[in-house]
Amino acid sequence: MNTALAAASQRWVTALTSGGERVTALPPPPVAGRLTRMIGLTLEATGCQAAVGDRCEIVTTDDMHINAEVVGFAGENIFLMPTGDIHGLKPGARVLPRPGTGTVAVGPGLLGRVVDGAGEPLDGRGPIAVAARVRLAGTPINPLARRRISEPLDVGVRAINGLLTVGRGQRLGLFAGSGVGKSVLLGMMARYTQADVIVVGLIGERGREVKEFIEKILGPDGLARAVVVATPADHPPLMRLHGAWLATSIAEYFRDQGASVLLIMDSLTRFAQAQREIGLAIGEAPATKGYPPSVFARLPQLVERAGNGVNNGGSITAFYTVLVEGDDHNDPIADAARAILDGHIVLSRRIADGGRYPAIDVEASVSRVMHDIAAPAHIEQARRFRQRSALYEHNRDLITIGAYQRGSDPRVDEAITSWPQIEAYLRQDMRESVRLADSVTQLQQALPEAAPARSNNP
Repeated sequence: MNTALAAASQRWVTALTSGGERVTALPPPPVAGRLTRMIGLTLEATGCQAAVGDRCEIVTTDDMHINAEVVGFAGENIFLMPTGDIHGLKPGARVLPRPGTGTVAVGPGLLGRVVDGAGEPLDGRGPIAVAARVRLAGTPINPLARRRISEPLDVGVRAINGLLTVGRGQRLGLFAGSGVGKSVLLGMMARYTQADVIVVGLIGERGREVKEFIEKILGPDGLARAVVVATPADHPPLMRLHGAWLATSIAEYFRDQGASVLLIMDSLTRFAQAQREIGLAIGEAPATKGYPPSVFARLPQLVERAGNGVNNGGSITAFYTVLVEGDDHNDPIADAARAILDGHIVLSRRIADGGRYPAIDVEASVSRVMHDIAAPAHIEQARRFRQRSALYEHNRDLITIGAYQRGSDPRVDEAITSWPQIEAYLRQDMRESVRLADSVTQLQQALPEAAPARSNNP
């Protein structure tokens, strides 16, 4: 009897010890706080314990639930940014931390769908069946573990294929002012690029342009293999940031599955402006033309997530549009983007006004990996093409008014003779696709070898 009692007692002791250890291992319950102040879109709460990046739920006296994210703190107070509508918010509302919410749901079920910055569907087609979850902020890859860019990518645009050859895993900027055709060029690349999956991030653009891009520019065929993340200009700045991060997280998921991904983000400038709004709202001092330092820290954190993967053959080739307001290419965001990207394509308003589309300024554009992925003969042809195009452009005014006399400079004479072929090569209809091999062949045909110069010796 005593033996049985002792064994039972021992079992109780073991169970209590095990239960106590499990209770000790549980995370502490979230400590709720109170909303104390609101200035602009910045909310200030006291009494809660939450880390930067955590989500919080604000519960008002009339049982409204508003989601917000912690963006900073000062002493015992935390600063939050709402992710949705804040009408009806009142002083003293309860603030409930929701730790561990920095992940998003991803999966093949996203293909063909349109979602907002929180991953919620916008297309009215019901819930999205996805099971995997990844970090919204991504996981950094050791730069020495990434594969090198060694393979060209066919984007279906003749001028880019032939003169600015894109490598699989490259990150390029599309620099353009308003109304020069960048959305049309993006749509062409989305439809014609040889990629398994296309991820489009429409960040901070007009709401009208979202539907137009999906239905008119991307089209049903393009949407079938694409995921569109749309956070228009009327969304809070935090949701615009989340839209860019979500689009990149989706692209990373498909890359890690071994897919070749084309990531199109329109625009990087709106992403920077959203971060500027947040930084200034929480008291960060402006540094460069109104942009606080956090903007220039966020840009490389976003862009560096694209590129080649590690071992499984997946890649993210990314095109980021950069809006050069007032056609000022020395804008701080344009300067920062050029420094962190692997090349830039400049669209010219003068060329667009002249009726040539896509309005690519070949002289001002460059692909930093072309020499690693193109054949030497192709590179030489592209160099000669750019040289003749630049010579004609530099002498355009003299040629136009008839001040240039043939024979003054043999190189300019060649440029004038070749100009019709140069113009024809750079012009392409938006419904036309030109493969990479055809682009190289047509480049050779546009610039036949010059006749050897005659010697002055008898």
